[in-house]
Amino acid sequence: MSGRVLVTGGSGYIGSFIIRQLVEQGWTVNTTVRSLKREAEVRASLAVPADKLRFFAADLLNDAGWADAVAGCSHVVHVASPLPSGAVKHEDDLIVPAREGALRALRFAKAAGVQRVVMTSSVAAIAYGHGKKIGTYTEADWTDVKGPQVHAYAKSKTLAERAAREWIASEGAGMEYVSVNPAAVLGPVLSADFSSSVQIITRLLSGSLPGLPNFGFGVVDVRDVADLHVRALTAPGMDGERFIASGPFMMMKEVAAVLRGRMGNEARKVPTRGLPDFVLQLTSLVDPTIRMVTGELGKQRITPSDHARDVLGWVPRPAADTIVDTARSLIDKGVITV
Repeated sequence: MSGRVLVTGGSGYIGSFIIRQLVEQGWTVNTTVRSLKREAEVRASLAVPADKLRFFAADLLNDAGWADAVAGCSHVVHVASPLPSGAVKHEDDLIVPAREGALRALRFAKAAGVQRVVMTSSVAAIAYGHGKKIGTYTEADWTDVKGPQVHAYAKSKTLAERAAREWIASEGAGMEYVSVNPAAVLGPVLSADFSSSVQIITRLLSGSLPGLPNFGFGVVDVRDVADLHVRALTAPGMDGERFIASGPFMMMKEVAAVLRGRMGNEARKVPTRGLPDFVLQLTSLVDPTIRMVTGELGKQRITPSDHARDVLGWVPRPAADTIVDTARSLIDKGVITV
């Protein structure tokens, strides 16, 4: 398929790769950014033909700009949502723009006659609040926002996706909706505007971590996440679908081992020893960012992508390749010096 598609959050990490893939497949793309002052910078990082990409200023919490952004589009990929680099002062700083932005995107898409909306959600909307140390979760599961140690980001993604699905059920007749739920997104960076998940690799390579905390995450490549969005955008019979985008669950010590094993001297600062839980717990008393991590110590949230493989033929690349590509990209872009 080809035509005109709106991708919200075009300056973001996932949005950038989605735009690139859509243009490669013949689409013309409209994208939103909060300020058009960033257009030249984002265009340079995306490196797609100028006539294939138009920019519009739009904010998740304001109607201005949305009607123009979606005009003439048959499809929408709604990626824009707040992603914190650390702790937030109040959970509503994430929840409100995530939920209201999703509903705003849907309302304007419906008014413009859009056929299908694919929304970027997260495994954070699936695998939290269940009180299990080790658990396997599928697209049928939902995070319990009132459950133990559910952080603000998980609440924001859960409440936004639930609100979107409820709106579609009551107001969205004639328009299809699909969600893609990625795990920790790694991969090459196009600019300094990348996912906070990539900070994991920068901290390991730079040696800023005194040891390896006892926690882990599902690993998925940003290029594969973009590919899954595009597949979900165009495949027939997708209305109501939900797709986890994740490779294997990896503990920090496994990620570190890949870097040391594949990058030689460039990974000399990567720690080799584990970091006792009590060290993080003590640090969390004064560091709210660390406090977000302590609830993950020793836990495994396994989120298989069998459904995406079976329905869409989606196959993610090996996680070790993604980890190394992330690291090499950060070095090449000068984000870190090793």
